[in-house]
Amino acid sequence: MLTVIGEGLVDVVQRASGIEAHVGGSPLNVAVGLARLDHPVQFIGRYGRDAYGDSVAAHLRASSVMLPVGPDNLPTSVATALIDDDGAATYTFDLAWELPGIADRLAFMLQGTTLLHTGSIATMLAPGATEVLAAVEYAHPRATISFDPNCRPSIISDVAYARRHAEKFVSLSDVVKASDEDLAWLYPDMDVLDAARRWLELGGHEGPAMVVVTRGAEGPWGVCRAGEAKVPAPKVEVADTVGAGDSFMAALLSGLVDRGLDGAQNRKDLRELPAEGLGELLAHAARAAAVTVSKPGANPPTRAELNGHLEE
Repeated sequence: MLTVIGEGLVDVVQRASGIEAHVGGSPLNVAVGLARLDHPVQFIGRYGRDAYGDSVAAHLRASSVMLPVGPDNLPTSVATALIDDDGAATYTFDLAWELPGIADRLAFMLQGTTLLHTGSIATMLAPGATEVLAAVEYAHPRATISFDPNCRPSIISDVAYARRHAEKFVSLSDVVKASDEDLAWLYPDMDVLDAARRWLELGGHEGPAMVVVTRGAEGPWGVCRAGEAKVPAPKVEVADTVGAGDSFMAALLSGLVDRGLDGAQNRKDLRELPAEGLGELLAHAARAAAVTVSKPGANPPTRAELNGHLEE
């Protein structure tokens, strides 16, 4: 069982051609991406008893994502995405993030979990961020931990605060993915790749096995204990970039699971992954992101779609 914990919301996408609503949220997108790649996955997050909440639950269930936490009485969170002429998205948010009572249910909900992923707003915004950290600390002795900061300066504007929270999660993680924009914002006086190399050292021997940086059209780059790797971004016609990083994250984790590297018992093998293996994982994840950007909205590929893209 794979577990994703974090925010789910509705993306209200504004384009010159009109307005559309899509279910989104970075962790939710990763959960859907993993399920579409044929992994059993559960999503621990919140959504309201309203029309948007019904859409969130229906979207997850349509991809066979399990929902151990039901709706609550707060409004479902909304992100408004403004798409420019180049397909890039900028966001504003109306959020409620908390998971009351989750501490008492962690042992039940996380039994059998071999990989726990989290990130984004869920790891920064109080009061829920404290509950997410507790879940990661609980799961760490048993499961692979992955983290994507997916920084939202319009929500968490205090860089020092965001950096502290990000580093807490990085030090507990085995797999970390960040965009070049994330790292440039968190470490404005440091080269992006040097910041990623520094993250690899957080937590010492118990810290990350790999840190991966997505760089848009430049293609992804990563560093692991054995060295560094980079691959080109596949060339596709871009509809928009919504959810591209989340599809990349899901496919990166899927590649690890396919290699049998999930679970704390495989932590040593994950840390010994050669640079060539890292490059193969980057290429696999980049193909998934390419499929996503070729379609509107956060719409990660199925395994069949990804295999078809590879054959092309």
